[in-house]
Amino acid sequence: MKPPALPARVTWHDTDTAVFPYAARADGRWLVLRLNDFPEHPLYTLFIDAQVICDMDDVPVTWRLSPRATLPVLTAPGRAEVLRLMAGLGPYGAEAGTPCTGDWCTCSILTDEYAAKPNTPPRTSAE
Repeated sequence: MKPPALPARVTWHDTDTAVFPYAARADGRWLVLRLNDFPEHPLYTLFIDAQVICDMDDVPVTWRLSPRATLPVLTAPGRAEVLRLMAGLGPYGAEAGTPCTGDWCTCSILTDEYAAKPNTPPRTSAE
């Protein structure tokens, strides 16, 4: 499936997690990108409110997804909401009830606890 067009004015945030590095709130729904173990799996999986939308190797330029260091950091309550929403969806395929357990990739370590670990030094949060 092709990545969808996003609502106008979507602002991506750094979530400070290596598993779900980007999130945006648009039209009252959470858009979340899961970073997969590439090249064993597609680079990203897009979820909207924890429902898988598509896998992709390239993010459309129209999404204006900047490097994480230049994005606003999701607030602590926003980050907690995203992690709660995405619980159990760290490994590739978990959204279909068949999480990857392959020896050739890192999916087996992508637990909720791993996703909750901070990924970067603290920065100022904004939403």
